[in-house]
Amino acid sequence: MWRGDLDDLDGLRAAADNADAVVHLGNKHDWSDPAETIRSERAAVTALADTLAGSDRPLLLASVLSGLVHDRPAEETDPSPAVGPDSPRGGSENLALAYADKGVRVIAARFAPSVHGPGDTGFLANLVAAARTHHRSAYLGAGTTAWSAVHRGDAATLIRLALDQAPPATILHVVAEQAVTTRDIAEAIGTRLDLPIASIPADNAATHFGFVGRFLAQDMSAANTHTRRLLSWNPTGPTLLDDIRSGAYDHA
Repeated sequence: MWRGDLDDLDGLRAAADNADAVVHLGNKHDWSDPAETIRSERAAVTALADTLAGSDRPLLLASVLSGLVHDRPAEETDPSPAVGPDSPRGGSENLALAYADKGVRVIAARFAPSVHGPGDTGFLANLVAAARTHHRSAYLGAGTTAWSAVHRGDAATLIRLALDQAPPATILHVVAEQAVTTRDIAEAIGTRLDLPIASIPADNAATHFGFVGRFLAQDMSAANTHTRRLLSWNPTGPTLLDDIRSGAYDHA
């Protein structure tokens, strides 16, 4: 095991140099300093890709659906419009894909906003925590915005398949369920926690949900037809709502 962090660029280069494949899932997610998050992301991707250049080894990096797929949910040859340092994740998806012409088997994996399952500390865990804090499970407005979702086990299987099979410059949608409405999510949380379920105005999103509030107002849903077909990937894990109802987020 090689231990390090995103600011240890020499360590990242050394690790990549000695690896058969690189899976880059790290991000600082520092909402108080987005410029630093972007800087570190671009620096890490550049360090890893430069090291792998000319080797034809795979570099799979985590990308996002947020801000990329509204009204354009397909993954086939659908590069991100986020190309500059001020884009989501600093435009790291296109930064990495540019290395496909430099002898790197780059794979951009756009993860669903909910990669769910026991132990998850992401968006869903924050929604459950907000429900407990405010003694109600809430959604914004009519709750019609929707998120894609994938179980953690299915996501891990897809990563393995992609490392084995995906050609250079592949864009994948790590998505099992295309769209789960935020109202359905709130209702499942409220039922599990025995809390009232309520709509709140969008203006109260940040106060009620914290940083997650900005994402609740977004449609973050996407298709996965090409991904399934390309890699013969067939998700079999529990659905997002089933995980909530079964207690997978009782730890939150």
